[in-house]
Amino acid sequence: MHGSRVVFFNYALAREMGLIPPRHPDLMTPELGDALVDAFSVRIINEYDLERKRRFGPDTRLDRTYMATRYLALQHPGRTGKTSGDGRSVWNGTVLHGGATWDVTSCGTGVTRLCPAMAAEQVLLRTGNDDADYGCGTATVEEGLIAALMSETFHRNGIATERVLAVLELADGFAVNVRAGRNLLRPSHFFVHLKQRRLRALTAVADCFIERQIENGAFPGLRGRRQRYRRLAQEAARTFGRLAATFEREYVFCWLDWDGDNILADGGIIDYGSVRQFGLFHREYRFDDGPRWSTTIPEQRRKARYIVQTFAQIRDYLITGRKPPLRSMARDHVLRLFDREFSRTRDLLLLRDVGFDPRTRRSLLERERRAVREFSLCHAWFERARSARGPRKVADGISWNAIYSMRDLLRELPGRMLERGSPLPAREVLELALSTYATPSDRQPTALRLRRAARFVRAYMRLVEVAARRAGRSFPLMLGDIAARSAIINRADRVTGDGVLYAAERLARLRRRLGPDGIYEVVRRFGAHQTRRPESKPVEPWDRNGRAEIDAILGSLIDLVASCRHGL
Repeated sequence: MHGSRVVFFNYALAREMGLIPPRHPDLMTPELGDALVDAFSVRIINEYDLERKRRFGPDTRLDRTYMATRYLALQHPGRTGKTSGDGRSVWNGTVLHGGATWDVTSCGTGVTRLCPAMAAEQVLLRTGNDDADYGCGTATVEEGLIAALMSETFHRNGIATERVLAVLELADGFAVNVRAGRNLLRPSHFFVHLKQRRLRALTAVADCFIERQIENGAFPGLRGRRQRYRRLAQEAARTFGRLAATFEREYVFCWLDWDGDNILADGGIIDYGSVRQFGLFHREYRFDDGPRWSTTIPEQRRKARYIVQTFAQIRDYLITGRKPPLRSMARDHVLRLFDREFSRTRDLLLLRDVGFDPRTRRSLLERERRAVREFSLCHAWFERARSARGPRKVADGISWNAIYSMRDLLRELPGRMLERGSPLPAREVLELALSTYATPSDRQPTALRLRRAARFVRAYMRLVEVAARRAGRSFPLMLGDIAARSAIINRADRVTGDGVLYAAERLARLRRRLGPDGIYEVVRRFGAHQTRRPESKPVEPWDRNGRAEIDAILGSLIDLVASCRHGL
């Protein structure tokens, strides 16, 4: 489309995909900018346009088509997915480089007939209309920058996710946000054919997914059909067990549900419009989606397990040609595999948050289960405590505030204990843990809270003691190592959904001043700053003019994020 320009380009991802040479500088040349606009600045000609016989000049109409994929989506009427799929996105194709295959999609390319609004209203819609929810077909620059900031943060912290390749601003003020991942099939791409009993189509989707996973080294080479389909269900159990535990420990709201729409089949996060990272365990938060409410973070485990149960049903359907009732899969062995992966991952992540290194975490989990269990129970009581204020409305739904910040407590506790040379009193533990959401009533050191704080300290001390003994180190040395690691893992300026929203809005206002290279540098360094891996190497600073301005902007975004650190 004429008048389009590049706002953001992910040079690091582009090099990884082989789209630019390895030594290409982080510099938007005229040739690169033109290539990106030519490739991705598109808007589909949809049924609304065809019905009205809109004319497009030969210099603006491309001689190729784009595909919007079909998948199950709960926003649509019915539960079989006959009308649902990509509502404003298209699949651009694949990129093969270095033995890996990447899918590339574009969001904001125009409203398709698969959007929820068309199914609900039974009318064709014009791209850019504001008449119906989920029916405009467009995207914004802010959406693209939110996804870029969050996906790069998650990627650096080892959370599987699609990533933003580019954000292009169109002449009409809307945007096309280009995304890439190694396998962008969702569980809902399977479920739409399962629900409709379309065995041939379901087989094709399963074979496509398995082949891609084998090509990319995610699955081992498997020959027999039965072996492949059994492996599909087993990998789903492992993947979604780890995923559900990670979301619970990281306070990630992703709205997992029965349709398998908001997540990738390989466990990657997709579509940051329905993804948030909370600062506290706001376990009662629900997104208001009009006629329905979202799941909560604790409910995501049950929904992930249900997705795995459905993959067990798919396995048997593919192998036997007969679709068994879903309830008959309720005791399938892959669900036990899911439960084991969930429990193990959740405990390992808790031990990581305390500050233990990987070797110590494994040792504690294998040999000190009782100490780990006791600490987990004490930690959970504080983490799940809710405000006496009760449920309240928030901007996009309802919530019931958590009152303790366990990340603050785990960050501050080891250093305070080293300074004192003894365990902290229960009152001081409560003061360290209280969040900005705690009301005066929540702040009262009641007898129950004091007992719980004392029990927490005892469990914490016991865990550090057995870890030190296992590692052959003194208690102070182990505590010092934990303090250093915990300061990074539980950083005070950890990004939240509110924080990234405000950061993206501010960055969008500066896009013309910074240009695509400046925006990329801010996003790159923001993601590096949010890295919670103590072993990560520091990111080299920008070596170009304007570095002081980049430093100042990055600092302001980090301060903004820090002010929202306990929020939604």
